[in-house]
Amino acid sequence: MRRPPFRINAWLLAAAFVATLTTLAGCASDKPKPTPLETLTAQIAGRQVWSAKLDSVQFPLGVAVRDGNFFVAGTDGTVVALEAQSGRELWRGQAGGRLSAGVGSDGRRAAVVTVDNQLVVMDQGTKLWSTRLASRTTTAPLVAGERVFVLGVDRVVHAFDALDGRRLWTVQRPGEALTLAQPGVLAAHKNTLVAGIGAVMLGIDPTTGSVRWELAVTSPRGTNEVERLNDLVGPVLRVGNQLCARAFQTAVGCVTVAGPDRASLRWSRTAGGQQAVGGDADFVFGADATDRISAWKSGGGELAWTNERLLYRGLSAPLSAGKTVMFGDSEGQVHFLGREDGKTLLRLPTDGSPVVAQPVLSGTTMLVVTRNGGLFAFRPE
Repeated sequence: MRRPPFRINAWLLAAAFVATLTTLAGCASDKPKPTPLETLTAQIAGRQVWSAKLDSVQFPLGVAVRDGNFFVAGTDGTVVALEAQSGRELWRGQAGGRLSAGVGSDGRRAAVVTVDNQLVVMDQGTKLWSTRLASRTTTAPLVAGERVFVLGVDRVVHAFDALDGRRLWTVQRPGEALTLAQPGVLAAHKNTLVAGIGAVMLGIDPTTGSVRWELAVTSPRGTNEVERLNDLVGPVLRVGNQLCARAFQTAVGCVTVAGPDRASLRWSRTAGGQQAVGGDADFVFGADATDRISAWKSGGGELAWTNERLLYRGLSAPLSAGKTVMFGDSEGQVHFLGREDGKTLLRLPTDGSPVVAQPVLSGTTMLVVTRNGGLFAFRPE
């Protein structure tokens, strides 16, 4: 079914709006300068254990972690699987065009989307199939249960057969006229597909496409469509039966999934910010538009601590691991903070270009990706 033209124009307008904000922020003479880094005496030990190089990463990369391996991609369409422990390259494939989204993987197959709206699926680096999508895509596809799921910028969800690319179903829900051209929520929770449409989190039957439950993490605010932009920003944080996400510039909230057909909003707190949240069973972490870092208690959303020592440093989405929470910044620095109090414990460099993807963890190896295509693996000692 053809979608109304105004909807397509709307998400294009939203993309232009966000890009304009970014451009203006970068050009404004009165933009606050990044907070200078303090002299730091390391409180914990950690080191770089391996590195690799891709083409630049000029798209919203999501690194997939499966079975002890990292799946990454570069702007030029190169897709690579690396062994997390050693950095050994397992396979390399080519999507055939510049990328707008990726990577999704189930450990064998990997899926990416090109700027020409081609969904490309590979089997251990060999192209398996491709199909053209109706809209632009910036959210990494999800590969699970012999299916490939895609969330377009128009916030329409599609399911394809992972073996042959046959379209299985499509879910489209009414929402705001404007949507964000940045990664949304698309994840698996047990036998339920979780997708974000606007500020609403949907639980979808992955076999049939029927909606099992839906919950708003927050409500639209503002007097016009631009001010009301509050799409859920991915990737979503999954801890046990709890799913937590940021709503663009408005809130951070968590949903509890009690069963296949039952979910409830556990808490929601007003909070600005554009990057995804991270966390664990005890805390949810995130940085706002000024890069002030906040930690909320996972159980009820109470504010545990804030950190303003990294203001305006262009922080990435965080990764929580062990006793620390890690953020990358626009100068390629990786900051390790104490998860209990937010104090800086360690700082490690990369290649000087911005950290562009949420750091990920496989075992004890953390992977950081930079805009220049640098892949840096760190490990605590």
